[in-house]
Formats: sequence, C-alpha cells, structure tokens
Amino acid sequence: MEIIESSQILNEQEIDQKIRRIAFEIYEGNFSEKRIVLAGILNKGYQLAKLLKRELKKIAEFEIELVQITIDKKRPDVNEIMLNNDIKSFTGSSIIIVDDVLNTGQTFAYSMKPFLDINVRKLEVAVLVNRGHPRFPISAKYSGYELSTTLKEHIEVNLTPKKKSVTIQ
Repeated sequence: MEIIESSQILNEQEIDQKIRRIAFEIYEGNFSEKRIVLAGILNKGYQLAKLLKRELKKIAEFEIELVQITIDKKRPDVNEIMLNNDIKSFTGSSIIIVDDVLNTGQTFAYSMKPFLDINVRKLEVAVLVNRGHPRFPISAKYSGYELSTTLKEHIEVNLTPKKKSVTIQ
C-alpha cells in the first residue's frame, strides 16, 4: 500500500483571512447591487458560500441569498443539476457560483446550466483555491489562493468549524 504524504498549504487563520479578502472583493465588485446570490456547490462549496455570506453581512448593505447547487461532479453531463430554491426567484440577480477548488472548470461549467435558463444580471465564480488546469473557459473572478499543481496532486479542503485547513497530497 502506497503512503500518501500531505502538506498543509493554508491553516485556519490563513483561510479566514482569504475568506475575508474574497468577501471584500465581492463587495467591491457588487456594491451597487440590491441583492446577490451565493450559489454554493454541494458540500465544500456550500460551506464556503455560508462563510462568505457571514463575512459579507459584516460589510455589505445588499441582500445576500444563499442557494445550494447539487451536482454529480463525476457525471455532470448525465445527472440533473438541482437547486434548493426556485430558479425563477433569481431572475435579474447577480449570481456568484462558489466552490472550494477550481481545477478544470468542468463542475463550474455544468453548475451554470440552471442559471442559463433565466435572465441574470451577471454570473461570476468564487473559489478558495485555484489550481489553474483549465479545460473549460472558466476563470475565477474571486480567488483566495492561486496554486500550480500537477494533475496527479490532490487538494483537500476542510472547512469544518473545528479545523479549517487546505492540504496537498
């Protein structure tokens, strides 16, 4: 059995600082909006969206709505992409799709699909870690940490309240 070593890239303090900075960047890019929607991709993207909402509420005057995107990351082309809110309620909104890591852009590309059926004000991407292996024309407008990796390396993000960390294996 092969032992995989991991190295910590970001600790809890650094993650909190990155989230705070992303929140300020989102505010600066949307200060004239009446409402924004943080659409977190299920699990870690949604956790990150909740943390961003908490930070944004401290500085922003606009309404912040949180929505969860459920997507099969391994087979997004086959399985339905679902939201936990009615898609029509987001018409005319600025939407920021949030996930923990941007790798190839595939998950983000498919996550945009429900929002393409309505008229949105703008659609942006926010990530904690951007790996920079684009196969899809997706780039992060808001990124906490840019990291060059090999395709074999794996980034693990932990955003639980007891232990936040980003490691590479």
